[in-house]
Amino acid sequence: MKHSINVFSRAFTVKGQGVASAHDEQVGLIREGLADKFTIRENVWKPADITHYHTVNFRYYLSQPFAKHHGVAVGYVHFLPETMDESLKLPFIAKKVFYKYLISFYKRMDRLVVVNPYFIDRLVAYGVDREKITYIPNFVDVKDFYPLDPDCKPRLRKKYGLDPHRFTVMCAGQLQRRKGVFDFVECAKRLPDIQFIWAGGFSFGHMTDGYEEISRMLEHPPKNCVFPGIIDRGEMNEIYNLADMLFLPSYDELFPMIILEAMNCRLPVLLRDIELYRNILFDFYRKASDVDGFVEEIIRLRDNPELYRQAADSSWAGHQFYNKEHVLSLWDSFYSGLVKKSEPKNTRRGR
Repeated sequence: MKHSINVFSRAFTVKGQGVASAHDEQVGLIREGLADKFTIRENVWKPADITHYHTVNFRYYLSQPFAKHHGVAVGYVHFLPETMDESLKLPFIAKKVFYKYLISFYKRMDRLVVVNPYFIDRLVAYGVDREKITYIPNFVDVKDFYPLDPDCKPRLRKKYGLDPHRFTVMCAGQLQRRKGVFDFVECAKRLPDIQFIWAGGFSFGHMTDGYEEISRMLEHPPKNCVFPGIIDRGEMNEIYNLADMLFLPSYDELFPMIILEAMNCRLPVLLRDIELYRNILFDFYRKASDVDGFVEEIIRLRDNPELYRQAADSSWAGHQFYNKEHVLSLWDSFYSGLVKKSEPKNTRRGR
């Protein structure tokens, strides 16, 4: 007999955020790989063996007793108060209320899934039981992100108003101070012979941290730095393939989908040297701590073909490490373990 999984998410209501991409990839993965074991439904209010919440909407909070009565409630931890604090500008009272609500949402779950083991200790510090937390990394399907023929680069660059022959550095994601957008622009200023493109926008409008300052910067960006706005996910593979490398100078993250997307496309990856990457990205990426270091790394990758090849190979190794079969096996083990533990109470209910 198949068990049932209800997946709930409202991430699609806000364009250009990684939570929506993570939801699409995870649901697509289990639909394809676990269909013989589970019936998977999205946003359907029916009893289920497992109810998996991707977002923290208040309606989902109210539905938790119903979900736990019929099965197991699982919460996906895509953010914590500190990551929200660095992304959105909320009034003091609203911030305090929302953060308290967020932790309450997580605590009410039977199990939590984090995409970065670094956040396990942070959740425990908020009073969440460590035994409730499971680490399962994000995943990106090769059907959506993959290398194109290098001959496509000139055509794709022209499409987005770029020089077809200049070394090109890309980033993607919401325009936020936390994402390091000002360091990205500063690198463009220091490297006028290299072109930069950032695909993304203000997904949360005026609430975005740094909105006014970033908006002023967008009015007069460096001539070699292009901001095309939010690009539909179906077209993002072109953005990766027009570029020579990914550069994400973010100060704080969980497990950005754009890193996996870039690795799928065999792009060298340059990131800020922060602790939370070390146990998930190993030596799959290049790193630096400030603008001087970023500039040096970009120049080295442009001017040293052998180093560039090594960086591309390391990125590809990251793609192979987080392959579909491995991540699917983690979800299979996780979900199967949950229904196995809950079978006695389900049997008493006559299910």
